[in-house]
Amino acid sequence: MKLKRLRVIGFKSFVEPADFLIEPGLTGVVGPNGCGKSNLVEALRWVMGEASHKAMRAAGMDDVIFSGNNNRPARNAAEVAMSIDNTSRTAPAQFNGEDTLEVSRRIEREEGSTYRLNGREVRARDVQMLFADASTGARSPALVHQGRIGEIIQAKPEQRRRVLEEAAGISGLHARRHEAELRLRAAEQNLARLEDVIGQLSGQIDALKRQARQAVRYRALSQNVRKAEAALFHVRLVEAKREVEDAAHAHEAAVRDVADRTAAQATAATNQAVAAASLPGLREGEARAAAVLARLINARDALEREEARAKERIAELERRLVQLGADIERERKQSADAEAALTRLSAERETLEREAAASVERRASVEERANVADAALAANEKTFGELTAALADLTAKRTQLDAAIRDNETRRVRLERELGEVTTELDQLIADAARAVDIEALATAAASAQSAVTAAESEALRA
Repeated sequence: MKLKRLRVIGFKSFVEPADFLIEPGLTGVVGPNGCGKSNLVEALRWVMGEASHKAMRAAGMDDVIFSGNNNRPARNAAEVAMSIDNTSRTAPAQFNGEDTLEVSRRIEREEGSTYRLNGREVRARDVQMLFADASTGARSPALVHQGRIGEIIQAKPEQRRRVLEEAAGISGLHARRHEAELRLRAAEQNLARLEDVIGQLSGQIDALKRQARQAVRYRALSQNVRKAEAALFHVRLVEAKREVEDAAHAHEAAVRDVADRTAAQATAATNQAVAAASLPGLREGEARAAAVLARLINARDALEREEARAKERIAELERRLVQLGADIERERKQSADAEAALTRLSAERETLEREAAASVERRASVEERANVADAALAANEKTFGELTAALADLTAKRTQLDAAIRDNETRRVRLERELGEVTTELDQLIADAARAVDIEALATAAASAQSAVTAAESEALRA
């Protein structure tokens, strides 16, 4: 295979389509630095299947696309096509049917690249094997770039061997062997997975056999169950017919029972009508008795409350009488003490007067003692005046107590009058409700309450 033509579109510095014809003989490309000579070699390596962007002197594979300059905008795709002479029929069998082979590689930004061979899309591996069989390729030592000569001179024996094998045309065998080994390992892995699948299928077959036996057993059991159900339904049918006959007899007995109960109901309705006719009078009597009972209960409650108030008033009056008695007794003692003091002072005054009349010589001393006695008398008279005022206050309090006693007497008379009225009304209620309510206990309680009130008032008056 010989290279005939190279077409570059949008690859690195080649923004416009450029065709390079390679004629028989020696073809050279000359030009100043930076004109794109190295880009032609990289275009050859790129179309032969180079996958490393570092080998393309780029930060990414999308950087091989023309990125634009001050005069031209950037492009979104790049393409390199190579025409190969195959008249010697040295290409792989699947591509060896034509005299000319056209290999192209196209890349679009952020979408990756595609390979085509004679217009048919192929894999990158197919393109790499095509050039490997021709003892060349993207990594072939025949593609010499800057600094490559020094690398070949300083190469290790393995690298030199690679150069010699490529020159001898057997480098493709290593690629074929490597691919065959990969396929063999893949086949071995597939066989291992196949054995696993066979083992799984064997287990599934055993499970299916067990399920088939269970299905046969289930079918036999289902037939037996259907026979048993048919027999059961027959027995239930016979029992149902017998139950229908029993139900018919029960229906006849129920009809007779309904007739008897209808007659009993008519009799009961008659009795109910009679009872309903007598019910209003009974209800009226019950209402009257309930009203009388309510009035009696209210009267009893009022008497109890009045009795409690009277007892409280009596107790208060008794406490006040006891207090007044104590005050009067204390005032009496103070008055007796004052009278005794006055008597003593009068005796002393008489004694002093007799001594003054009997002894003129002792007049000065007597007058002095008389002055002292006058002062003591004045003090005693002041004390007597205070005691007299206290006695007047006690007299006023006693007058107030007498007025309170008279008020209590008036209240007692009024309570007795009201009690007589309540007793009269109670007697009337007892006469009206003698048949419905037993009120003897209430009358006894009312009489007892009246006696207690009368005794309490008498006791208060005596006090």
